[in-house]
Amino acid sequence: MIGYVRGIVSHIFGDYCFIDVQGVGYRVYIAASTRQKLNTGTEASLFTYLNVREDALMLYGFYTQDEYQLFLKLTSVGGIGPKVALGILSAISPDAFRLAVGSKNLTVLTKIPGIGKKTAERIIVELHDKIGVVGTDSQLNKEEQIVVDETDDATQQALAALTALGYTQAEVMPAINRHGAAKSVQELIKLVLRDFGGR
Repeated sequence: MIGYVRGIVSHIFGDYCFIDVQGVGYRVYIAASTRQKLNTGTEASLFTYLNVREDALMLYGFYTQDEYQLFLKLTSVGGIGPKVALGILSAISPDAFRLAVGSKNLTVLTKIPGIGKKTAERIIVELHDKIGVVGTDSQLNKEEQIVVDETDDATQQALAALTALGYTQAEVMPAINRHGAAKSVQELIKLVLRDFGGR
């Protein structure tokens, strides 16, 4: 198994990047939290998980060992494959996820895209005793609660437009919250894109 890759980030896309390792470009699937830490043209080292399927070999990469370990625990849950696990890591921070599981907070878990009530209940049953619990419910800050925040129409429209451009909810909601006083959807989108440097 490939434990990690280190090389130059040559391209960054919505849910994957290319890492150039001595002239060989590895397609590495990444969560939003890892994507935010990468910059094209710079060197990066990612912990990796190689998923072997009948029709493909897929490499998943993580900026921190913490996310890598949580990914492994998620894929050990029945019905959760690598893509769903990566989606969970894109929607909520590891600490917020542990807190939600530790406090058996179905509301938070079912707000994660692709996670229904039955899957959330399965996650709690199978992972409650396997992951550490950080803090208490009251300690979830605004950024960590992005998957459960109620938003107005302008925010919803801006979120939909930005995710259509390839960004994830976890990436854009902190920026949307910062510019919440924007007068229009167009202005809100413009301000968020400016924060991301137009990438």
